[in-house]
Amino acid sequence: MDGFKFAKSSYSTASGECVEVARNIPCTVAIRDSKHPDGRTLRLSPEAWANFIASLSR
Repeated sequence: MDGFKFAKSSYSTASGECVEVARNIPCTVAIRDSKHPDGRTLRLSPEAWANFIASLSR
């Protein structure tokens, strides 16, 4: 699926080690490794993404 607009995390390191997230496609949150933008993309539902983010703060 084309059309993802990825944004790099504000916690990105100077060496570029981070993930990028796209939330511009309805019902899909896409995640990829910023070092391999042409590699595989993990796709989650918005609910799964929200649960993942919530688990980080626990």
